[in-house]
Amino acid sequence: MNPGPEHRKTRLAVVIAHPTQYYSPWFRWLGTLKEIELKVFYLWDFGTAEHRDPRFGTTFVWDIDLLGGYEHEFVPNRARHPGTEHFWGLYNPELSARVSAWRPSAALVFGYRYRTHLGFILGAAGHRLPLIFRGDSHLLGQPSLSAAKRFFLSRLYARFAAITYVGAANREYFRALGVPDSRLHFAPHAVEASRFDPHNRDDRAAAMDLRARLGIPRETVIALYAGKFHPDKRVGLLLQAWRQLGPAGAALVLVGDGPERTALEAAAAADTSVHFLPFANQREMPSRYLMADFLVLPSGGHYETWGLSVNEAMHSGLPCLVSDRVGCQRDLVEDGVTGWVFRADDGNHLRQRLAEAVALPPAARAALGSAARVRAAGYSYSAAAAGLLAAASGALAISGSAPLCP
Repeated sequence: MNPGPEHRKTRLAVVIAHPTQYYSPWFRWLGTLKEIELKVFYLWDFGTAEHRDPRFGTTFVWDIDLLGGYEHEFVPNRARHPGTEHFWGLYNPELSARVSAWRPSAALVFGYRYRTHLGFILGAAGHRLPLIFRGDSHLLGQPSLSAAKRFFLSRLYARFAAITYVGAANREYFRALGVPDSRLHFAPHAVEASRFDPHNRDDRAAAMDLRARLGIPRETVIALYAGKFHPDKRVGLLLQAWRQLGPAGAALVLVGDGPERTALEAAAAADTSVHFLPFANQREMPSRYLMADFLVLPSGGHYETWGLSVNEAMHSGLPCLVSDRVGCQRDLVEDGVTGWVFRADDGNHLRQRLAEAVALPPAARAALGSAARVRAAGYSYSAAAAGLLAAASGALAISGSAPLCP
């Protein structure tokens, strides 16, 4: 007798560009679930071997385990110039054959912007393989999509039996492109929360050491930016607003690297309240958050599709100040509850919000941080897994397929 449906696993193939510090821990977590059998097909080895990140402007390898605890394989990338900065950077002609050989029930595809992804998506119908899409695009701050792009994306997303959305702005994006609610499943962006424990003694000690190294007294309020120094992040707007404000008893710490670093350092050279720290790898990030009193993410436009540093900071107990064009804002940053929101194109408004954040009494700021931690807890691996499992079930129901692995 065959086991009943409740005892069956869904064999889910995952197609993703390369290992990342955000998704690899989730894959490891998914690998512990009884409802799913997972295999990840990577298209490039970025993150596991030294590569130069053009946005960070530095060469590095992530310092946490990206490959342990789940089944995976690297599909050879035959691109002449491998990378994720251009359409031709991922070319993996063996992908379809390798996925088919594993005999999945369904495939979860991350994105569509590369040669390999489009080829796989277009070819899946011939293999009768139901597809699930995961992306985090939004329409915040963007001009209306052209008729041609709207037509292309609508036809592309129609090929997916199910789509997971990461938050409110992402859901509206898919709805605007004609995806019916019946195919949309909430699987929020999440981070490995246990790594951002505000009570971790070692991280707290490292945070105090950082303050001492920078010469920042314990009572000084620290506003933190952590990320790439790239025009899309608009760190220059933050620095300008901070210098115009000139708050007493406060410091701005900018952590990261990228093409704008030299110009930012020059602009802040005469301001003793501004401090720079270099790019921090994953194991170093908790202490960066714990040295601060609040996080600032001033990004504008469609580049900041979510802002996972906000998840990390909120798990660390920090309220966050973000622009209204950061993808996670409507989900995570509620004005006056878990942080502050400013109008993306309004530097004066950013300055006003900075002034409010700096002037807030410590107890009130701590209350915002506690609320932020509670809010971030709902954006967890388990919540994302529940949405993914619902999407897989919906995809199989639509396609008429059944799981292949008892």
